[in-house]
Amino acid sequence: MTSKKLLMVGAGLSGAVIGRHLAEAGHEITVVDARAHIGGNCHTERDEKSGVNVHVYGPHIFHTDDTEVWDYVNQFETFMPYKNRVKTTSLDPKGDRGVFSLPINLHTINQFFGKTLRPDEARAFITEEQADTSISDPQTFEEQAMRFVGEDLYEAFFKGYTIKQWGMHPSELPASILKRLPVRFNYDDNYFFHKYQGMPENGYTAMIEKILDHPGITVKLETVFDRKMGEIFDHVFYSGPLDGYFNYELGRLGYRTLDFERFEFDGDYQGCAVMNYGEEAVPYTRITEHKHFSPWENHEGSVCYREFSRAAEPDDIPYYPIRQVKEKAQLADYVALAEQAEGVTFVGRLGTYRYLDMDVTIREALDTARSFEAALETGAAMSAFFVAPV
Repeated sequence: MTSKKLLMVGAGLSGAVIGRHLAEAGHEITVVDARAHIGGNCHTERDEKSGVNVHVYGPHIFHTDDTEVWDYVNQFETFMPYKNRVKTTSLDPKGDRGVFSLPINLHTINQFFGKTLRPDEARAFITEEQADTSISDPQTFEEQAMRFVGEDLYEAFFKGYTIKQWGMHPSELPASILKRLPVRFNYDDNYFFHKYQGMPENGYTAMIEKILDHPGITVKLETVFDRKMGEIFDHVFYSGPLDGYFNYELGRLGYRTLDFERFEFDGDYQGCAVMNYGEEAVPYTRITEHKHFSPWENHEGSVCYREFSRAAEPDDIPYYPIRQVKEKAQLADYVALAEQAEGVTFVGRLGTYRYLDMDVTIREALDTARSFEAALETGAAMSAFFVAPV
């Protein structure tokens, strides 16, 4: 196979994994990123004062059922056991503030309603006494929640949080956001249910550094991509914003962004990694305490983030694609442009305008790199044939 000069736009998971795979296949890889560091939004760095490994752009917890992906990341960094056990501060039916376990489980139900129900009793209580069975075909987020857990649990754990997170009432959001409402009638408080769960021992940036550590890869940071750069490469793998590649000529796709209010604490601030705040009156959605994301380490000091969600402005970091009716129509127009583009593959969360967990991002990156290799071997055109599913 003839060696190709390939450009990866973005030094996050997509660019690193695709770049590494194709460098190992003998291609010449250049990775560019506008930021001064690698890792994208997964970037982690040590706080000089406390020694805490901070998830700079908010917490990222690795969970997957994909054995190949799990084995892949463990080649580059040892993943330590980690279970995401989320707590939430909210009001119970009497109006008293309490700390409850998420996802909703048997402990949550018993504590919230002041009961001592067994699993079968709790299931009957929720499905027969709390759930709004008059809703037969939920169409909105609100209807979905009301249908499965009822008004009290919806008000305490979903309504206010969702309004803050998405900037709109749950009655305006599709039911699909709550595809499978997590309610457990046992005491399992592990937020995820995947076979493999963990955290990289030295952080995600350390892992991505090792992925990019190959003689066939050149990394250029603080380098803003311009489409003219692609002219000197045989192919471009683009993980930046899809609309940004086309200079926003059809308008900007909608995103939610996050603001972080960082503060330090001498000791243990909240006793857990993630504390949600369900009340709409509390302006932030959650507080994250970053030393608890590395429970195998010991630190006296602590670094915490209060997290605020709002609509993204042009200069903001985009986090969550909105993907409502307006955005989907606009997305379809951008996809049509992408399908006409030559010599570029759109990958990752921003490049395909989807919310992707890290394991899915890595899986798609591996599949994309392999498809590219296969196309080279068969002589297929290096064009928008490689656009990732949108």
